[in-house]
Amino acid sequence: MSLQSISGTTNKENDEIDLTKLLGSLLDARWFILLITCLFVSGGVAFALLSTPIYKADALIQVEKKDSGVSSLLGDLGGLAGSLDRGDKAEAEIAIIKSRTILKKTVEKLHLNIVMHPIYFPIVGKGIARLSHQQIEGEVSRFEVPSDKVGEAFELSVLDPAGRTYALSFDGKVILSGAVGQLVKQGPYTIRVDALDAHKGDRFTLTKITDFSAIESLARVLSVSERGQKTGILTLSISGENKAQLTDILNDISQNYFLQNVDRNSEEAEQSLVFLRKHLPTVRKKLDNAENKLNDYREKNDSIDLSLEAKGTLHSMVELESKLNDLTFKENEMSKLYTKDYPAYKSLLQNRETLLKEKAKLNDKIQKMPQTQRVILNMKRDVEINQEIYIRLLNKIQELSVVKAGTVGNVRILDTAQAYPNPIKPKKSLIVVVSMMLGLMLSVGTVLVRMALHKGIQSAEEIETLGLPVYASVPKSEAQEKLSDKLLFKQQRKRLTSKGLHVKDILLAEANPTDLSVEALRGLRTSLHFAMLEAKNNIVMITGPAPSIGKSFISSNFAAVAAKTGQKVLLVDADMRKGYLHKQFGLTSENGLSDFLSGKKQEHDVIRDTEIENLHLVVKGQVPPNPSELLMHQRFRTFCEWASANYDLVLIDTPPILAVTDASIIGAFAGTTLMVGRFNQNTLKEIEVSYRRFEQVGVDVKGFILNAVEKKAGNGYGYYNYEYKSDKS
Repeated sequence: MSLQSISGTTNKENDEIDLTKLLGSLLDARWFILLITCLFVSGGVAFALLSTPIYKADALIQVEKKDSGVSSLLGDLGGLAGSLDRGDKAEAEIAIIKSRTILKKTVEKLHLNIVMHPIYFPIVGKGIARLSHQQIEGEVSRFEVPSDKVGEAFELSVLDPAGRTYALSFDGKVILSGAVGQLVKQGPYTIRVDALDAHKGDRFTLTKITDFSAIESLARVLSVSERGQKTGILTLSISGENKAQLTDILNDISQNYFLQNVDRNSEEAEQSLVFLRKHLPTVRKKLDNAENKLNDYREKNDSIDLSLEAKGTLHSMVELESKLNDLTFKENEMSKLYTKDYPAYKSLLQNRETLLKEKAKLNDKIQKMPQTQRVILNMKRDVEINQEIYIRLLNKIQELSVVKAGTVGNVRILDTAQAYPNPIKPKKSLIVVVSMMLGLMLSVGTVLVRMALHKGIQSAEEIETLGLPVYASVPKSEAQEKLSDKLLFKQQRKRLTSKGLHVKDILLAEANPTDLSVEALRGLRTSLHFAMLEAKNNIVMITGPAPSIGKSFISSNFAAVAAKTGQKVLLVDADMRKGYLHKQFGLTSENGLSDFLSGKKQEHDVIRDTEIENLHLVVKGQVPPNPSELLMHQRFRTFCEWASANYDLVLIDTPPILAVTDASIIGAFAGTTLMVGRFNQNTLKEIEVSYRRFEQVGVDVKGFILNAVEKKAGNGYGYYNYEYKSDKS
């Protein structure tokens, strides 16, 4: 199978979602997920505890239908009007409750235009003070400032430990000082502090705001709604930090609304009385004139009796005029509330039109009577109608006087304000749960994004999809990390280079020969033995796609492992730019490969002994300006032939192939080429590109070494943590 077809198959497989790998990656990152989740939960708990509790208070008001007083005088039409506007009644009453007329009285009475706040440490100070029961409070009932200072923040500082005296300042300048309970005046400033629950050094911000601003602020937090539909039951609610103040505010608003309603009903009765009393003298005068005319006519024409038909007509006419008079009164009252387009008003006008038509018919009937009967009937009609109207007006005046005197309104406070015992927010349990979920989602999301963006190799199987056999999977060594840390500490402490240090202090194969990483290199030694049977020479090039993958670690420790078998091993540091194999053996970099290739030294001059038997080292030498050109020189071929003839195994550590071309040049002289890649760091694409680079120059990469393998659930692959040591007696 070609590399192209293998690569295509690999891409398809990588595009598929591996649920096992996904869950494994989450399991590998469990401590990260747990840490982030715990941090979020801790933050949520802190926020829930430090957040200021918000309380809620509510009150209940009933708005009853008007069925007494002036409204009762409207009769059936009044009832019709009430039924028609029932749906809009609640909205109208809600608007009245939240009007500036009602709220301004509460603002003035409870001094809501004076804003006083304690000064705590930013963000957490208020919560800490509340949890430790060290809150400071104050109450100011009067605070007057110049108009240009309205809305500006003043500072009130407590001067004595008992909290009895204070100083008021603005922009750092003291304006006045005084004692609690006293009215203090200083120029245009006036203040009265009623209470201070604070100690010396405690501070408050004090601001005088306009009544308009205070009313608007109160209207924003005040909620009024109808309970159910067309019930006339209104719920008033408000939320804030101070439970006692919330109930005071609601009770005062309820009382103001109640008194306003009583005054409004009383005012309606007064307006009706004015109307009736205004018309009463006129009606009385008409009655007197009608009686005088009737008496004069009888004196002149003796006593004249009406026929039965005339008496019936007279009775009908009196009733008709009485009804018309009632409608006139009702129209006067209704015109104050509605326009003529209102249904109830239209109905009243229609009734009036009907009565006028009946009156016209009766007048026609009267005109057909004898003149004497007609005259006496008209006179008696005027007397009785005016008498009826006069009596009814007197009765209405008496009724309205009683109504006005006993007006209680149509509003009833069902429940006075009461604050909920527990705060409505913050909802601590919900905050903690949401914080936990956010932490969990963020941490898991981070792991998944990191997993999606990072395509590092995580298993030998991924390499094998490229057609490269994996000769060894070298586990990440904790012992090597400790060794490196120890070496770094010694170097920093003694300000030494690697010169003067022993191999056992540096090289893992010497310091800890039973380490699993060293055991893996022993396995590589066996695999390489069989791989080199058909190789053209005994030179092994160890290369890699990128720096910092542990290539030199593999080369140096593998050389030590191979030398332990009795083989004569030569390790060559061909990275003349950044090679550091000399440090691995406690040597310096002088007299190395670059010196030989430049003709300054001979073969025997650059061969360095190490503390490990059978292992010799060629260091990088002085850094040349043209490493690639030196490698293409005939002297490098000569060196390789000489080394192959004089050693059982020659290991050449090269620079990364994707960085420079040195490895592709050296590979032409090596019988076996091995590529090193670091677990979870090098990508499959890097390996593939490196493989193609060697393929283009005719270098056959025999196998792959996967370095620094970590045991992870995400890849389902790891180096088994088996150790097999000899017993110590």
